[in-house]
Amino acid sequence: MLHLARQPAGRTVMIDEISEQEGIPKSFLAKIFQSLAKGGFVKSHRGAGGGFSLAKGPDEISLLQVLNCVEKAFALQRCVTAAPKCVVAHRSRESCALCAIFGEAQSRVNEVFTRTTLQDLLKLRSPLVNADTSAAADLANTLHHTS
Repeated sequence: MLHLARQPAGRTVMIDEISEQEGIPKSFLAKIFQSLAKGGFVKSHRGAGGGFSLAKGPDEISLLQVLNCVEKAFALQRCVTAAPKCVVAHRSRESCALCAIFGEAQSRVNEVFTRTTLQDLLKLRSPLVNADTSAAADLANTLHHTS
């Protein structure tokens, strides 16, 4: 998605190009892009000059929308899914203190991922530019200063 967001308006990109430049297997990308197209986040263009482009502006697509589209329901742990199942306390989810913490963490992550758009991610420095700074630290720092 970020690869597409970096492209000039009107430019379509083939999966082969994304695969090569981002180091992601083509077969994996094809499955992901199929989900993203069904979800209305990317457009598929057929024929000569075909490929993919964003269906909306990068400022209109949140990280949580993309994750939920690809993962069907983004969750940190199984106990915070629509069909919760505790991986620690096999008898009852209510007897696990960690499930409450995971629930709170899921809520906070969802808040951050909802307000973080592709446009926000484009503003972050690449982790390859400064190997001492991780992408997660960049995101946390950016979000801390904008909150």
